[in-house]
Amino acid sequence: MSAVEARLAELGLTLPDVVPPLASYVPAVVTGGRWVQTAGQLPLVDGRLPVTGKVGAEVSPEEAKDLARICALNALAAVKSVTNDLDRIVRVVKVTGFVASAPDFTGQPGVLNGASELLGEVLGAAGIHARSAVGVAVLPIDAPVEVEIQVELTESSLTD
Repeated sequence: MSAVEARLAELGLTLPDVVPPLASYVPAVVTGGRWVQTAGQLPLVDGRLPVTGKVGAEVSPEEAKDLARICALNALAAVKSVTNDLDRIVRVVKVTGFVASAPDFTGQPGVLNGASELLGEVLGAAGIHARSAVGVAVLPIDAPVEVEIQVELTESSLTD
């Protein structure tokens, strides 16, 4: 077990299986041998959304923050799927989060704190990152939140 996965276990979390793509894309790609970009990760748990709808309407900001944590966990699973070892993460460079928002909802940064806080808890200083939190009208399958991450890796013999 990697140190990152041991830390997840300490937090009472397990790395889920990689969420299969909902369309024609892959969950993550390695480029330049040292960078991973994930696809947008929905808060799917065992292949289904725990809740659907707009944040600030059908979904509370607190529920959405918890969903953003799930998205970040799914993003880490996507990173592992192309690196085989989460201990290769040097740092999370960027988190981009999308929040399906009711027209008057402006708390997108607070929702995305769920993902940011999880990455910090799991990766320590390597989890500190730049971030964008964007409100949108709708997300795939009526998900309230979607998160993608970009990470820098240690050198490896992996090929692109």
